Amino acid sequence: MSLELLLGAWVATGLTLFIFTFLYEDNPLFKLAEHLYVGISVGYAIVKTYDTVIIRLIYEPMVKQGDWSLLIPLAIGMLMLARYVPKATWMSRIAFAFIVGVGSGLAIPRVVSSFILKQVEDTVRPLASMVQGNPTFSFSLADPSSNLNAIILLVGVVSVLFYFFFSIEHKGPVQVAARTGILFLMIAFGAAFGYTVMARMSLLIGRLTDLIEYTEPRYGRPSLWLAAVTVLGLLLWSMKRRPQTEPTEE
Repeated sequence: MSLELLLGAWVATGLTLFIFTFLYEDNPLFKLAEHLYVGISVGYAIVKTYDTVIIRLIYEPMVKQGDWSLLIPLAIGMLMLARYVPKATWMSRIAFAFIVGVGSGLAIPRVVSSFILKQVEDTVRPLASMVQGNPTFSFSLADPSSNLNAIILLVGVVSVLFYFFFSIEHKGPVQVAARTGILFLMIAFGAAFGYTVMARMSLLIGRLTDLIEYTEPRYGRPSLWLAAVTVLGLLLWSMKRRPQTEPTEE
């Protein structure tokens, strides 16, 4: 096994165990891992930005390919640095206005297409399909285009709209529709929350899988050794921060 893989196993195991110590209490081991994570992330982002933006998107196209038209976006980007010069702060507004304008122009059509037109398209699906002139009804919940899903989606959209309709008092049929809308909202929120929890669980399973794998002798058993070191460090830290009780005089 190469030295890089062996060192990576020990570092990954140590940092993972140090992060897990936060479950006991905020301690220096957790702060060490946290500061290393933030510092390395910032350093990686800076280096990656330099390599991607400065070298690949600016230097190579301009110097090696002769595309000097990139001086225009480069100048606009440089204007953002005028924020650090008090007398030239106003120049940075040009760059920010350009970025906000272009960003809005690119984002608004996508948002409208994804969150409005696509939703409208799904709510106007036919409730029954015509096959050779005869109406047919599909009951497959696994098929998004089935007629049963179209009815469920239509009921959900209409009932949720009734829930947010405050021009009249929620009584009678309106109350029934509003309560049905609450049910659909809770299902949507629960699905979103469940998706988030499962995503976090997948990360936890990945870390635990690595910890189990790193107990093998070919890695030097870093999970076992570093777990003992972590527990010992927490014990020493707890004993050190324990308040000294002075003897009372009788």
